[in-house]
Amino acid sequence: MKENQKRRKTGLWTKDFTCITAATALSAIGGEALNFPVSLLVFEKTQSTLLSALILVCGMLPDTVLPVLAAPLIDRGSRKKWIVGMDILLAVFCFGMGGLVAGNEFSYGAYVVFVLAVGTVSVFYRLAYAAWYPDLIPRGAEQRGYAVSSALYPFITVVAAPAAAFLYERAEMEHLLFLAGALIILSVAVESLIAETGVRQGERYPFRQYLLDIREGFSYLKKEKGIRNIYTYMSITNGISGGMDVLVQAFFQTNPLLSVTMLGILKSAEMIGRVVGGCVQYAVEIPVKRRYVFTKAVYLFYEMTDAVLLFLPYPLMLAGRFLCGGLGISSATIRETAVQSYLKPGMRARVNAFFDVAVSLGCVAFQLLAGLLGRVMPLRYAAAGFGLFGLGSIIVLIIIPAGVNRPVYEAARREEDD
Repeated sequence: MKENQKRRKTGLWTKDFTCITAATALSAIGGEALNFPVSLLVFEKTQSTLLSALILVCGMLPDTVLPVLAAPLIDRGSRKKWIVGMDILLAVFCFGMGGLVAGNEFSYGAYVVFVLAVGTVSVFYRLAYAAWYPDLIPRGAEQRGYAVSSALYPFITVVAAPAAAFLYERAEMEHLLFLAGALIILSVAVESLIAETGVRQGERYPFRQYLLDIREGFSYLKKEKGIRNIYTYMSITNGISGGMDVLVQAFFQTNPLLSVTMLGILKSAEMIGRVVGGCVQYAVEIPVKRRYVFTKAVYLFYEMTDAVLLFLPYPLMLAGRFLCGGLGISSATIRETAVQSYLKPGMRARVNAFFDVAVSLGCVAFQLLAGLLGRVMPLRYAAAGFGLFGLGSIIVLIIIPAGVNRPVYEAARREEDD
């Protein structure tokens, strides 16, 4: 009891944490101004769920291999320099693509190359961010710190998704690309104010050691069955979510009773739920012993809602996505707090890299499957099949192997990791 009270009194909003939060907000706004309009444009121009899925797959392809190769470099290097450098490169891509498409006809191939380039940069950025972020949270404020991180993107999307849909219908694509680039440059300016942490200065890094570090990551995962189960399920559920995005977007763009604006509002409903859930997580700490039971219940609700989503009238769709958003962000915050506390700092980038690879493979598989199913069967039934498959994966990977999963969910940050 005293320990929990002490944790709640721990200050969270240090200069570094405030800066990383502000920089993340700017990047998220830029990303939403870019990603949503690109997906809308591709489907509008091609009228193909398969081509829409392929453009999403292109964004995930770098994640299928590159994280494992990049992670040792990030674990041993300056995470701040990686983040700032990748943001600058991403801004250059946005400005370059904006200049390329200005006044020209739609080119599917150009967007494929652009999405691949952005996806490659994002691999390095995400790994560096995931490895650096825990060091910027004061000890004892982990759940609140991850609650802020988890709720920030949904909060921005509440406004940015409808705004992006609004701008898409009224502005040229190059203007949205220039806007995204400008916002990312602003985030670079804020990131530059953060103090560096955990850098091994002046060390040589021979290729042999690089290969050993990759092998060490594989060995660690081999013996950590709980981490493996959780990450395998997350790859499946994230893949299902990616496939659902393809199906839901096509459903809204082809149903005469629905519209792109209504799709933006649906996304906002889920994001509002995430913001509410993040606020609850910030204010109320879930007891360690209840984390596992809570997350199981949330996973079950989420997959059941996906299974029936497209059969519901629009108001119930909004309610379902709101509840999924609130509960989903709560379970994500708990999982991230537990897993990052469970992992040793020197292993974070490598283990997170395997997670990124698993998630990307799941997304590629389910997005391609969604694109194919959208051509041969009703979108509603394809979405229902995805939800039912998710339910089965919960039973096999999360509920049955409780003995190895529970210790991960109940992990706490160790003093020696600071």
